[in-house]
Amino acid sequence: MKQYDRYIPNRHTTDMSSSHFHLAMNPCSLLDDKSDKEGIIPKKQPPPLDASQLAYQEDLARACGVNLTSRILSFQPPAPLPSNAYNPLLSTSSWSKPSLIKKNNTGACHRRRIQTHPERVLDAPGIADDYYLNLLDWSCDNNLAVALEGTVYVWNGDSGNVVEFCKASNDDSEDGAVGPQATVCSVQWTSDGGHLAVGVGNGDTQIWDLESQTKIRTMRGHTSRVGVLAWDRHIVSSGCKDGTIWHHDVRVANHKVGELIGHTQEVCGLKWRADGGLLASGGNDNLVNIWDARSSIPKSTKSIHNAAVKAVAWCPWQLNLLATGGGTNDKHIHFWNTATPSTTPLNSINTGSQVTSLLWSKTYKELVSSHGYPYNQLSIWAYPSCKKIVDLEGHDARVLHAALSPDGSTVVTGASDENLKFWKAFERPSKKDGGVSDGVGGTTGGGIGGMVKGGPETSVDDELVNATKRMTIR
Repeated sequence: MKQYDRYIPNRHTTDMSSSHFHLAMNPCSLLDDKSDKEGIIPKKQPPPLDASQLAYQEDLARACGVNLTSRILSFQPPAPLPSNAYNPLLSTSSWSKPSLIKKNNTGACHRRRIQTHPERVLDAPGIADDYYLNLLDWSCDNNLAVALEGTVYVWNGDSGNVVEFCKASNDDSEDGAVGPQATVCSVQWTSDGGHLAVGVGNGDTQIWDLESQTKIRTMRGHTSRVGVLAWDRHIVSSGCKDGTIWHHDVRVANHKVGELIGHTQEVCGLKWRADGGLLASGGNDNLVNIWDARSSIPKSTKSIHNAAVKAVAWCPWQLNLLATGGGTNDKHIHFWNTATPSTTPLNSINTGSQVTSLLWSKTYKELVSSHGYPYNQLSIWAYPSCKKIVDLEGHDARVLHAALSPDGSTVVTGASDENLKFWKAFERPSKKDGGVSDGVGGTTGGGIGGMVKGGPETSVDDELVNATKRMTIR
């Protein structure tokens, strides 16, 4: 075995700047008592540095990137750093430092993400391009009713099947033929989803049974089309083009049990409050009327809108809060405290576009508005801040109708571009076991496209391929 008389360090792995710093701070550190015995005369030592000078030298060394704790000599390369290690010498700002604490995606501070493209598209050929009609409604049993001219189709969200549910015939004609006066102008499910009310162009209000797909009664009396319907238990209220609102009791032969006269033009917006205590109506005369269920005189009238009021929605978590939206010449959403007769809204939003419908979220303190000219989009707003959260664009013409899925997660929109589009606007967090119902065809564990908290993320292209399913209503 060969013997060597010295050990030469590896200069490529030696930190020369650190070595020079340490030698300059203590030039005689390499000379020991043995050096004196061998006759080595050390150079004159410089005066020692005081505390302030030492601190200045160390600060200057750190600024120059000198590692104060490194060895002067190195005889082998250091072990490699892990790929995710943080090197302070390579970091130029605080944001580039990776977090060493794993974030909890299910925490309260986690901000939900909203899909900005529809997850499903259905063709709806022949859907009327008429602002004053209400041709779309989603039942608690996940059945979506849509009226195309004189026929109502029902799409089942669990199976994805579409059936031709009923045809609105003109009962006054000899052959029962479908004509201009037999066009379906409005649809509305009962609270249990077992029956569908259909408003017809000749002024009739028809009741159809879902299970047997048969008409069980026709209630006549209006002189022109019934453009909007609203249920309160066994009472169905119908808004007519002549400005009147009728209450029909479906249990008795003499169905007309009330008439409300408060609009001078067509009634196009009508909603009962959840407890049935108040009814809100909007008309083409730019008025919003609040009706007490026990009276035929308006409790209060709001006249701040400058266009027809079709969009009317009661807040699900605040009983007396009502939102209304105006048409092309108005473009505003106003929020009202219906417990007072005040004509001044609590809050207002200038949307910049015709407001065609409003839907409150069941999960978040938010609401979604659908719009016609000029933007043809959906917008989600936070309340009470009234700040816009996101715009959902995808229709090529004005969005005229909107409905909320029974689980409150999905919004379906109908537009004059003859498309129905489904938007995951208020998706709920996924559950550990079994997932949550996606409202449009079964259940999903973790949601589509990772838009649920903690779900996996995929690209937009993959989303469009996997999630968008196109079919036709007819």
